[in-house]
Amino acid sequence: MTRRNLATVGTLRERLTGLPDVEAVRERLSDWHAHSESRHMHAMLVGLHRFDAVNIAYGEAAGDSALAAVAARVQHWAATELQSQWIAAHAGGGKFLVVASETCSRERWQLLADELADAISQPVVSPSGLVRLSPKVALLRALKSESLDSMLDRLALALESARSQQGRRLVWASGEATLPGRSAAEIEADLLGAIDRDEIAILFQPQFSLPGEALCGAEALARWDHAEFGRIGAGALFAIAERADHLVQLSSHVARRALEQAREWPGDLRVSLNVTPADLASGSYSRRLLDLLREVGFPPRRLTLEVTEQTLLQDIDLAAATMADLSAQGIRIALDDFGAGFCNFRYLKVLPLHYLKLDRSMVEGIATDTRDRAVLRGIVAMAHALDLAVIAEGIESEEQLAVVTEEGCALFQGFLRALPMSSADLADLAKS
Repeated sequence: MTRRNLATVGTLRERLTGLPDVEAVRERLSDWHAHSESRHMHAMLVGLHRFDAVNIAYGEAAGDSALAAVAARVQHWAATELQSQWIAAHAGGGKFLVVASETCSRERWQLLADELADAISQPVVSPSGLVRLSPKVALLRALKSESLDSMLDRLALALESARSQQGRRLVWASGEATLPGRSAAEIEADLLGAIDRDEIAILFQPQFSLPGEALCGAEALARWDHAEFGRIGAGALFAIAERADHLVQLSSHVARRALEQAREWPGDLRVSLNVTPADLASGSYSRRLLDLLREVGFPPRRLTLEVTEQTLLQDIDLAAATMADLSAQGIRIALDDFGAGFCNFRYLKVLPLHYLKLDRSMVEGIATDTRDRAVLRGIVAMAHALDLAVIAEGIESEEQLAVVTEEGCALFQGFLRALPMSSADLADLAKS
């Protein structure tokens, strides 16, 4: 069979997942090898553990919905976290392949794989209800000029090994399944030094009001450009901090830097900060945050705190009291990632909330699926009945934006209008 050219392959996407097939990866690797002799290739093969059980338990429609959701998460993760050339493909059944021409260490590639596995593990909304998936990931650093067939063979063997090892979700094709102890300890030890040296960068994801799309604020996001391991995103960064028991220090540092930068924005632009479980568990969070606001000179009325269900699980009564103290000072509270898990509706009764922030999984299909749109409509109606505004996260198409506008969402954020940017770029955007 005549091999298809790269442009043609790029258009041959599976109708179900929207991703190309493995043959497209073969073409892309051939193109990369042809244009450079020193490519650093990394790959990972994601397998959805016991995916057949989803089809059996919930039906094929639920399985198809899960595959489409995972494909979207893989695509979004790659676009957000990978710094060089990459391609993601559906490798058949419950398997997805990512290959990147990425110069990075083994440690960084594993941190990235851990982030992707976390994203895939979030519940998927299907026609039969919420479906939870359990991903296993095989990783490798390709040998010089290694063929795709060789890479796939090595990845498949490693993934099969991971399937038989309960509790292990990442495995290297070489057989090494964990970060070398020295390197893991080293990166954890580096974190406090990075905070002291102000090496944790803060980017801002703009938020726009609806209707009208006026810029109204931004969510603060942390990034760490590690000298050895490369860029470490917020998910992996806070996971490292949690393992090293540095969550409070990191959260405080991010809050201070974000507030200092947002203080210089024009007008009444708001800034949103994410609250960690360690913050609320400390018992002194409200006092420390209010002291920080006074020290920095940032008006509490311009601050929004985003809390997730996971943040609230430890002590809902303490969380409610803390949030009430902060709300009384003019700070607004958003329940983040709404729809990603099994939300306890008691939270909507006892917490002093101002916003519901929809998880991206709740907006992915709203432009094409009538059930998805009906769910969105129901959530917005419930929120309005509780005098809450709805923020739509993950808006990446004009069609999605049109739907959330028509259904009454108050705010949106997503790559459609802006990527995460520096504070200076956000200020320029506000003036444009």
